[in-house]
Amino acid sequence: MRLRLPNTFVLLFAILALIALATWLIPGGKYDTHLVNGKQLIDPASFHYVASSPQGLVALMKAPIKGFVEAAQIIGFVLIVGGAFAVIQKTEAIDTAIRSIARAHAHSPLIRATLIPVFVTLFSLGGATFGMNEEAIPFVLIFVPLALALGYDTVTGVSIPFLGSQAGFGAAFLNPFNVGIAQGIAGVPVFSGMGYRLIVWVTVTAVTIAFLMWYAARVKRTPTLSPTFILDQAKRKEQPAGLSVEHPNAHMPERLSRRHVAVLAIFALSLGAMVIGVVKFDWFVDEIAALFLAMAIVAGLVARLGTDDWVSAFMQGVKDLAPTALVIAIARATMIIARDAHIIDTMLHGLMPLVASSHPVFAAQKMYLIQSVINFFIHSGTGQAALTMPIMAPLADLVGVTRQTAILAFQLGELSTPMLPTSGITVGVLALARVPWLTWAKWMIPLQLIYLVLALLLLVPPCLMQWS
Repeated sequence: MRLRLPNTFVLLFAILALIALATWLIPGGKYDTHLVNGKQLIDPASFHYVASSPQGLVALMKAPIKGFVEAAQIIGFVLIVGGAFAVIQKTEAIDTAIRSIARAHAHSPLIRATLIPVFVTLFSLGGATFGMNEEAIPFVLIFVPLALALGYDTVTGVSIPFLGSQAGFGAAFLNPFNVGIAQGIAGVPVFSGMGYRLIVWVTVTAVTIAFLMWYAARVKRTPTLSPTFILDQAKRKEQPAGLSVEHPNAHMPERLSRRHVAVLAIFALSLGAMVIGVVKFDWFVDEIAALFLAMAIVAGLVARLGTDDWVSAFMQGVKDLAPTALVIAIARATMIIARDAHIIDTMLHGLMPLVASSHPVFAAQKMYLIQSVINFFIHSGTGQAALTMPIMAPLADLVGVTRQTAILAFQLGELSTPMLPTSGITVGVLALARVPWLTWAKWMIPLQLIYLVLALLLLVPPCLMQWS
């Protein structure tokens, strides 16, 4: 009898219930904070136990709606972007462009060889420089149908933007949201140590590209090896016919029209504006959502969509992403349960003695493993830096690890994000692509083990050379 895997909602709620149960077993604890240069930092010597606040059945039932409220920005962002992309899809510009790329892919060995490396590198560069994270979510709507049209699978389409940006974020060299904040808290010159961080970024990105190219080639040869094979067959029936070179559609234009080119230009300019806004003007999801809404309006006008067609397409996009909104809310609820019970600081305090080791290399590697555990509960690079670096930085001094190395260990811990069912980004991306988390997790295990070994090895040279 074949084992049936629970869907994402059941799995997330089970995790939520387990965390609620843990609040009855783990005592409450708290670190005092103080204001330094406008930031609330933890005093590592101030931990004390506080009255526990176990989360019962009522709190468990209320957690999802609290998660919905606290994740309102990202949920609204996903719904608006989904609607905007549905409008773009209605113009058939992207479908026609995908078919053009598929045709070139079929006839050009150069494009076949460079498509995955180029796009993964671009997304990784975004993660490494301006902290591309939530911004990668909309690209799933482009790369999944593109991957299917090229004879790959949904996993490949999800991985190009998602794993690309996550690899860059975890191995960042110029990301102000994790590297910059962590170095500022640790008292290390901001964006110092860039030489070795560039080596780390190139290594992690190259390994990600190599793994995806190997997998994509394998699935293209034998499609039944894909964990989403059945899902992909259904998706190919749902998406507009004629996206693949092998099965053209007489109703879909073979070439891009001027109107299509104009819509694609609007789309490209919007993406460029998003990058500039994030890097230069500190845009976040509010501004990006507004940008995509404006893009959809202008694209609809250029494509001469009627108001009824525009609204119908937009609302269909929102409707398709309603389950994604609920998934993100439940994922956020897991953190709320732990926070309201005051057990996050207690767990952090309990992990600290585990760092001590006979050699700095082992201490640094333990730091990385601890940061990976903490990443299960806290996915914000800035939030995690503010919570852990005030403790990890002085702790690094005691165990013979440089603070620069401790910051790298903190960064590499975020490479576990693509596996975490408590991460709103992860479950949001998967829900958008309609890939069950357990299906994705089983596929990710080999790559996650590679990341684990790679992170442990990348922490050795900084310890040996006393990187500072």
